[in-house]
Amino acid sequence: MLPELTRLIEQMGRDKGIDKETIIEVLETAMLTAARKKLGQHVDAETAYNEDAGEIEVFLFKTVVEKVLDPDTQISLKDARRDLDEEAELGDSLGMKIEASTFGRIAVQTAKQIIIQKVKDAERDIIYEEYKDRKGELVNGFVQRFEGGSIIVNLGRAEGVIPPDEQVFRESYRRGERIRAYICDVKRVSKGSQIILSRTHPGFPRELFEVEVPEISEGLIEIVNIAREPGNRSKVSVKTNDRDIDPVGACVGMRGSRVQSVVQELRGERIDIVPYSDDPVEYVCNALSPAKVDKVTMDEETRSMEVIVPDDQLSLAIGKNGQNVRLAVRLTGWRIDVKSESVEAEQTEEGYKSLMQVTGIGEVTAELLFREGFKDVAALSAASPDMLTVIPGISEKKALAWIEKAGEIVDSEVGKEKA
Repeated sequence: MLPELTRLIEQMGRDKGIDKETIIEVLETAMLTAARKKLGQHVDAETAYNEDAGEIEVFLFKTVVEKVLDPDTQISLKDARRDLDEEAELGDSLGMKIEASTFGRIAVQTAKQIIIQKVKDAERDIIYEEYKDRKGELVNGFVQRFEGGSIIVNLGRAEGVIPPDEQVFRESYRRGERIRAYICDVKRVSKGSQIILSRTHPGFPRELFEVEVPEISEGLIEIVNIAREPGNRSKVSVKTNDRDIDPVGACVGMRGSRVQSVVQELRGERIDIVPYSDDPVEYVCNALSPAKVDKVTMDEETRSMEVIVPDDQLSLAIGKNGQNVRLAVRLTGWRIDVKSESVEAEQTEEGYKSLMQVTGIGEVTAELLFREGFKDVAALSAASPDMLTVIPGISEKKALAWIEKAGEIVDSEVGKEKA
């Protein structure tokens, strides 16, 4: 039958996940502290675990001397030969076993506190090592308690925390309720390890889709980007190099089963899955879905696009409080200016009229300039001759005259506004 201490060490190893050597080292350190508290800090003492006896043995070492000046660290040759070793010689260091029961209640209590603290430290180190490489993974747990607005999640052997800024504002939880979250960070703090969880991180829906869509985990479909407003709406762009696979259809699933599983986990957050395209215009048009786009004007230098949509599609393209276009901007990385057909037509007409104020510019020329990006007299006044002479039929002399006249008109209009 195993001695009681040996059974305790093995049980602690199983329950806490701490290896046997670490537990023994903790126990030996604690007993040494207790011994020095009882015998004095200057004594030469050692501890060792005796597995056969199932105890931590404490040994006090004394040097054999001719004349004893310090009874705690020295022993006379006569006493050493009589009590410890018949063959002892001067200068020998002899050990004698000390019974732990002699240490007293305070020393034992100190040892107990050290053991508890050291075991906690060892547990925290194990948890840190286990979770430090798991950033970006999903974890399941149960709501354990609430602290200062944070949700403390029981993950089994560890605890995770969802800070207020990583929580979806519309979601609420009760103690004991199941919760799934995304590991966004693992930190070493003074109290041990802290596992930071999130339900707002864009990586959360990404990992959920990987669970629900085998083609993603197998590398057949790639999630290119995710733009998310947690609790409201997300846009997910996907692509594949396999022509036989429809990436959007695979993510949606049969009758929407796959995307609905993700929506359910996100508690009703709306998800738009759009096909990625290497063509920026096509990508932006896809990102603005479900709105239909009529025309796009792209400016690569400023990474901006002017998008024209039918009048009845304007509110759909912009979305509630601008959400649809805002998410499309974040998804694609392009600045998007959405206008309706009627607004564009009105601005075009005004631009034509503005340009036709310049002597020598008629309706045909105004249309030509408009198509080249000079959409009003102000744009023309800011142009350089080189920018205009690349247009067929426009000489440098004509360009200079137009620019000068356009500048005069702009100055005149500014003067009127000031007056």
